[in-house]
Amino acid sequence: MPTQLADALEFNNGATLKNRFVLAPLTNLQSAADGVLSDDEYRWLTYRAEGGFGLTMTCAASVQHSGVGFPGQLGAHDDRHIPGLTRLAAGIKEHGSHAVVQLQHSGMRSQPDYCDGVPQCPSDDEKTGSKAMTDDQVEAFIADYIAAAVRCKTAGFDGVELHGAHGYLLSEFLSPQLNRREDSYGGSAENRARILWEIIEGVHQRCGREFSLGVRLSPERFGQRTEEIRDLAAALLLDSRLDYLDMSLWDLDKPAHEEQFQGRSLLEIFGELPRQGVALGAAGKVYSAAQCQSALDRGLDFVILGRGAILHHDFPERALADPDFQMADLPVSRDYLRDERLGEPFIDYMASWDGFVSD
Repeated sequence: MPTQLADALEFNNGATLKNRFVLAPLTNLQSAADGVLSDDEYRWLTYRAEGGFGLTMTCAASVQHSGVGFPGQLGAHDDRHIPGLTRLAAGIKEHGSHAVVQLQHSGMRSQPDYCDGVPQCPSDDEKTGSKAMTDDQVEAFIADYIAAAVRCKTAGFDGVELHGAHGYLLSEFLSPQLNRREDSYGGSAENRARILWEIIEGVHQRCGREFSLGVRLSPERFGQRTEEIRDLAAALLLDSRLDYLDMSLWDLDKPAHEEQFQGRSLLEIFGELPRQGVALGAAGKVYSAAQCQSALDRGLDFVILGRGAILHHDFPERALADPDFQMADLPVSRDYLRDERLGEPFIDYMASWDGFVSD
C-alpha cells in the first residue's frame, strides 16, 4: 500500500514520527541578540508542535558566536543557551512531536558584528571579504559543531540536523567554486565533504545512536554541482549513523539546470536514490494536502513545510482531516499572523517578502 501522510515513520535509531509532516527550519529573527531563546520563538515553535507536526525543527541555530548569520538567531554555541533550549525541547515534546535543532554556521555570510568584520570561509573570498580558515579554525569549528549537538542533547532535544545547504559554511566546503583549499578539506569531492563526515562521526560518538541525526543539502546553486551532491546524498542515504536526509529543492517540480540532467526534475534525481533505513524528505512549494500526498507518491518519505506552516500552525491536522485542504491565499494581515503566534520581528521579516503581508 502506498505511503500515506498519516502513517508513522520509524527512523534508523528507533524513534518514531507520528506522521509524515516536518516543520521546515525557518529563519524568524525572534530570539535575543545573544542567542538566548525568546518567548516569541518558544510560542511560534510549540504552536506548530501542538498543530500536529510529526517533527518540529528550530531555525538554524548557531554553533559558534562568529558564525551568527542574522539578527535574533537562536544559539547553541554557549552553555548560556541550555536553559532556553531545555524549555523549548520540553514544550515541543509535550505535544508528541520529535524535537530537533538545526545546527548552522553562516560562513562568509556571518554578521560582521559577530566575527570582528572577518567572516570565515574555506578559501579567501574577495566579494565578501571572507578569509580562508586556518587548520586550527577548521579543527575548532568541527569541535564546536559537535559541542553544540551535545548541548542540544543535554537540553532534552531528540536530535539535530546539520545544515549543509544554502551557501552557509558546510555548503561552502562542498562547493568547488568556494572551496579551493589544497589540504585534506579541499580538492576532490571526497575531500570537500570530509568536514561533514567528521562532524557526523563526532555527533554519533558523543551523542549516541538514540539521538536522531539528519543532514540538509542543496542540490544546486551556491557553486555546487548536482552530480556531486547526488553522489553525496546517495552515500548519506546508506549510512546507518543517520536517520534522514533533508533536500532543500525550493520547488518540488523544479527541473535540474545542469546539462547532464536536462529533462529531469530534482525530485526525480534524488527520489530514485536507494536508501537503507535513512528517510528522505524535501521542501519546496508544498501548499496543499494533495501536494503533500503527491510528494510521498513520488518517492519522498516525509514532506517539509515552510510557508504553509507559517500560515497554518495546524496544517498537518487540517490536511489529515481534509484531502482537499489548501493553504490560505496570500497576502494575509499582520493580525492573521499574530493569531498564528508569530512575534513582531517575525511578522516584520515576512512583510519584507513580496506579497506576503497585506498591511
